[in-house]
Amino acid sequence: MKLLLLHPLPLDGSIFSDGLRALGDECVAPTLYEEGDDLIVWARAALDAVGDGPVVVVGNSIGGSCAIEVARLAPTKVKALVLCGSKPGHRPEPQLRDEALDMLKRHGLDAAWDRYWLPLFGPDASADVVEQGWLAAARQGAESIASGVSAFHGRPDREDFLGSWAGPMALVSGEHDVGPERSRRLAERLPHGTHHPVTGAGHYLPIEAPDALRTITAGVLAALQ
Repeated sequence: MKLLLLHPLPLDGSIFSDGLRALGDECVAPTLYEEGDDLIVWARAALDAVGDGPVVVVGNSIGGSCAIEVARLAPTKVKALVLCGSKPGHRPEPQLRDEALDMLKRHGLDAAWDRYWLPLFGPDASADVVEQGWLAAARQGAESIASGVSAFHGRPDREDFLGSWAGPMALVSGEHDVGPERSRRLAERLPHGTHHPVTGAGHYLPIEAPDALRTITAGVLAALQ
């Protein structure tokens, strides 16, 4: 089974562990900012990157939103979703979007990192983990991250789609992420949803709790056999 790994904002495809990547017969982890500011375009690019054959999609944050979009575009190709710190619903927040874009433009990525993304790490995240996240973001630059901000805030609401999709969905939430109870309630409503809380983690599960994410994904793959 192929794995498609989709990164969170403002990180990139490099953040996924070797252990997670090794679970798939093939693994693709694209960095999608260069695709612009439209999440549907990101999803199409991700599908092109992974090629033919069945796939399990793992997505964190906006990567989870992109994973849902990939499943909508290719519902029979995608065999399961692992969604980390993601939600299918969307309530537009244009003021927050514009504030973030203005900060990136006027004050740069360093200031936006401190304001928006550094606080999403759990309190137990090590300095090395935070540094890994920052270096991934810094490789992209403010302009690329701005495209990601626009894509995130312009994402479609796919709650109805996810409720009707037939594949299994593992909803993974860090203990210190925003609204882990929301993920649990969503999993209870979904016909094939399961909730997987991760103690001690914040929003960025691929680097904060890589072993836990690998174990959860391995279970999803085993259930498909």
